[in-house]
Amino acid sequence: MKRETICVQGGYKPTNGEPRIVPIVQSTTFKYDSSEEMGQLFDLEKSGYFYTRLANPTNDAVARKICELEGGVGAMLTSSGQAANFYAVFNICEAGGHVVVSSAIYGGTFNLLVNTLPKMGIEVTTVDPYCTEEELNAAFKDNTKCVFGESVANPALTVFDFEKFAKAAHSHGVPLIVDNTFPTPIMCRPFEFGVDIVTHATTKYMDGHAATIGGCIVDSGNFDWMKYKDKFPGLCTPDETYHGIVYTERFGKAAYITKCTTHLMRDLGSIQSPQHAFYINLGLETLHLRMERHCSNALTIAKWLENNEKVAWVNYPGLESSRDYKLAQKYMPNGSCGVISFGLKGGRKAAEEMMDKLKLAAIVTHVADARTCVLHPASHTHRQLNDEQLKEAGVSPDLIRLSVGIENVDDIIEDLAQAMN
Repeated sequence: MKRETICVQGGYKPTNGEPRIVPIVQSTTFKYDSSEEMGQLFDLEKSGYFYTRLANPTNDAVARKICELEGGVGAMLTSSGQAANFYAVFNICEAGGHVVVSSAIYGGTFNLLVNTLPKMGIEVTTVDPYCTEEELNAAFKDNTKCVFGESVANPALTVFDFEKFAKAAHSHGVPLIVDNTFPTPIMCRPFEFGVDIVTHATTKYMDGHAATIGGCIVDSGNFDWMKYKDKFPGLCTPDETYHGIVYTERFGKAAYITKCTTHLMRDLGSIQSPQHAFYINLGLETLHLRMERHCSNALTIAKWLENNEKVAWVNYPGLESSRDYKLAQKYMPNGSCGVISFGLKGGRKAAEEMMDKLKLAAIVTHVADARTCVLHPASHTHRQLNDEQLKEAGVSPDLIRLSVGIENVDDIIEDLAQAMN
């Protein structure tokens, strides 16, 4: 099926007499007739459901849909995008490991990886997303376990060079993990460019209505863990907590995502509730329609801003003037996202004053939903970063993050114009 059809029909196939849409299985536990059958589930000898923290039919249906959209072999829902990014890395990198991270990522993720992971004994090296291949390769160490980046950075809008980073990661025997939240699989499929694992904050475009928080990890199944088994003992050596099973031997291409579900989710929690998964599925059914509107509206507004005398600069991957235009055309030629970064000639003070005068667009700590909204990252989402870290993340003090909704584009422009005036 094409992606548009998967949005509507993927993940769940009702049989005769079953609910037409994905039902909410609001139960913590599941009943079995024999103790032996339950034991087989706990030993991973049989597939099925026994406790919602590990698996739930509603969650699995939604995870399958996202997996189909990305073209992976398996997926797992989490309680938030932040949890998805943490699990994705921690599944293969523990104390004593090292991670290479693109510096142009969301402030919360930057703080998680650069400040919190080191407290757990994991070393992190940041690299400029525009670095040369030589500079990138110099960041790797013998204990490097993975590379992490964002397909379109929030809010810098830097387009990640998948092939450059995948080449470097694979040459050092580690997987590439990419957060694909902004473009979604409708506009970009990272697995087609060498990425091994994809994460999402389903809170954003996938939900699309600012109604629920969630995350997802999708495994491509393409990375050969056994080829580098010394680097990844968690996947390639016996897990004594499951009577010595070896994930790569038992689950093959789905080894990574199975370990993530049966090991990390078992021990750390952060499962998404079936109710929230149901909401995200409703959003997914119109994702392909909304992404087209988000991108077309954003490009129109970006061009309007570019020609506005009050605007100092505009950054949007769809503009030919953007540093990332060629990469955007290569990896996401039909559009990137609905988010624009720009600054006013009056600087930070003018940005704050303009935002206060908006009537249609709201100032909220959110991005990528149906309603147009704005944020001043240096004051809000990236507030914990110092000036040097802000610079590394591509966030200038005057940067306004405009998340363009699916309203009539003329109304959005009129609101921006009256606020600037």
